[in-house]
Amino acid sequence: MGQILKFPAEASKLGYKRVRKRKAKEDPGQLNLFPQVTAPILSFTSPLSPFDEALMFDERGDAKAADLYFKAIEDQDRVADAYCNLGIIESQNGDTTKAFDCFTTSLKHDPRHSEAHYNLGNLYFELNDFRLAQVHYEMAGEVDPSFANAYFNLALVLSINKDFGAAIGALTKYQALVSGNEARDVEEMLRSLKTSLATAKNPRLKST
Repeated sequence: MGQILKFPAEASKLGYKRVRKRKAKEDPGQLNLFPQVTAPILSFTSPLSPFDEALMFDERGDAKAADLYFKAIEDQDRVADAYCNLGIIESQNGDTTKAFDCFTTSLKHDPRHSEAHYNLGNLYFELNDFRLAQVHYEMAGEVDPSFANAYFNLALVLSINKDFGAAIGALTKYQALVSGNEARDVEEMLRSLKTSLATAKNPRLKST
C-alpha cells in the first residue's frame, strides 16, 4: 500500500488507470468534404477487435481478460495498451515483478504512453520509491496535460518530499481539470500545503 498523508482531510493516491477507447487520429491539414458512404456488410464474427474484447472482459472483472490481452498482443492489436492493462491485472494479483515488466514493455512499444507512465508511477509509489514515482507522474502529465489523476498523485509525492510549492502547483492543475465535489475536496489539502510552505519559509510560524 502507498503511504497515506495526513492532511486535514486524509488523502491517499488515486488508483491505476486502465486504457479504454482511443480516438482515431485524423490529419488536421486535410478537410474531409466528401465523407465516404459505404453499404453495411453483414458479419457473423465478433465485431470487437482482440483488444476491445479483452477490455470488455476486463471491465467485468473476468479472469479471461489476461489471456485475451495476450491474444491482442499476438495479433498486434494495440500492443502498448494491452501490456498496460495487463500490468494493472498483475498488480491486482499481487505480482509486482510481472506488473513492472508489463508497464515497462508498454513503454518500449510507446515511450509516450501516458497511462503506462502513470501506472508505473503508482507502482513505484507503492514501493516507496518516490523519486521514480515523481518522474513517471510528470511524464504522464507532460504527454497528456489533461490527465488529472497524474497531477493529484504528483502532488502527494511532492508533499512527501516536502516540495510544497511544486505540490501546490500540481494540485492546482488537478483542481482545474476536475469539477464538482472532486474540485471542492482538494480545497482543504491546498490550504494545508500553503500552511506547510509558509512554515517551511518561516519556521517561527510553527510556534505561533
